[in-house]
Amino acid sequence: MTSPQPGGRRLAHARSSQPVREPQVELLDVGRRLEVRHWPGAPGRTPLLLCAGIGTSSSLFDLLVDHLDPDRPLIAVNPPGLGASPAPRAPYVMHTMARSLRIVVDRLGYDRTDILGISWGGALAQQFAFQNPRRCRRVVLVATAMGWLSVPPSLRTLARMATPKRHRNPAYAKRIAGDIYGGTARQDPEGVVELLHSAPSATPVRSYLYQLGAGTGWASLPALPMVRQPTLVLAGDDDPIIRAANAKIMAAALPNGRLHLYDGGHLALLSEAAELSPVIENFLDER
Repeated sequence: MTSPQPGGRRLAHARSSQPVREPQVELLDVGRRLEVRHWPGAPGRTPLLLCAGIGTSSSLFDLLVDHLDPDRPLIAVNPPGLGASPAPRAPYVMHTMARSLRIVVDRLGYDRTDILGISWGGALAQQFAFQNPRRCRRVVLVATAMGWLSVPPSLRTLARMATPKRHRNPAYAKRIAGDIYGGTARQDPEGVVELLHSAPSATPVRSYLYQLGAGTGWASLPALPMVRQPTLVLAGDDDPIIRAANAKIMAAALPNGRLHLYDGGHLALLSEAAELSPVIENFLDER
């Protein structure tokens, strides 16, 4: 099922009118120490676990959080070296990172969780759903693909993704924003720079490369038919990093997949959260 979603043409940073939710923040030892941001919600509600893209901390989700149901518990975990999570001592893979997420959910006292991942975080969300069929209820995959079996972006885009320069150099990020992120970033590159540099410190090079390495050799396409959870696949029609063809393949391969194409680029979930959050909310609340 494909549903076009109109998006605004300028990057929207306005927060919702509801009160801003403040998370509880702590470092949890789950075999590695990770910064966990937790927004408690109403008792009995299934939490939503948020997984951010490569080189970005969970603070990137703040605009989305403000537009989600305040009674829905939320969890966001920063990978090693991002946010306040200590730098990684050694490389890691998607399997072990997904295991760390499950332990975080356990420590917070939840039996099951929904999960949402964007870009690199979408790969992690797929791995989590596959590893935890009884602990993961619903899945939302945004601007993401199937690893090395995906329809690739252009070589120019791949080269720009190979380093964290755009996360560390605001001038460079502004210069390439439209070409690499598409959508509203073409008209408002300054807005993308604000999103990427919302964290208090630049992305460490080693942490970025370890995240990049975790995805090297990883592929989900063979396993997608075994992911039985209801899954919403969102993709933009102007995303230079993740081509929309990937979302169509994923939705077709997932037994309970649903495709939602929107008018926008790679960061539309954040820049146009007011438009896309109701799509997510309606999916998570379905019976």
